[in-house]
Amino acid sequence: MVYIMEIYTDGGCRGNGRPGAIGAAAAVVVKRNGKSTSWTRSLPRYPPPTNQRAEITAICLALELALEKFDQLDTNPQFDVTIYSDSKYAIGCMTTWIYKWARNGWFNAAGNQIANRDLIQEASDLDDRLDEVGNVKYVWIPREKNEVADRLCNEDMDDQ
Repeated sequence: MVYIMEIYTDGGCRGNGRPGAIGAAAAVVVKRNGKSTSWTRSLPRYPPPTNQRAEITAICLALELALEKFDQLDTNPQFDVTIYSDSKYAIGCMTTWIYKWARNGWFNAAGNQIANRDLIQEASDLDDRLDEVGNVKYVWIPREKNEVADRLCNEDMDDQ
């Protein structure tokens, strides 16, 4: 049996990278019947939130939710998880660059330590765990296809 999950993610930041910045991440699980369940997470104040940190945090949140769902199931189905993001950075991190960075000791082609290494490594570890029970696919979508997750991020930041 295959258990399918589709998760839409988004991250946002106000005051990107500056002192006093606020950020949030959201993940929206869309069920087969069209209904959805959503979660948000406020970013910590340190390191200062950025849009990129928010987008990777959203990926981590989605991976955590998928693993949590797998642990709740009575059976051990093959998991098929698709994570959607409107961030080309987040999708690139999870599909291409992460493998090169890991091989290069977390340095980029210019020899600089990669930004957001802590979150990217966390996402990589969660991805590895999910790969043990199924497949994870990362898909870029245009912003207008991600309105619910975007709205949830903004609501979270409004409440901070």
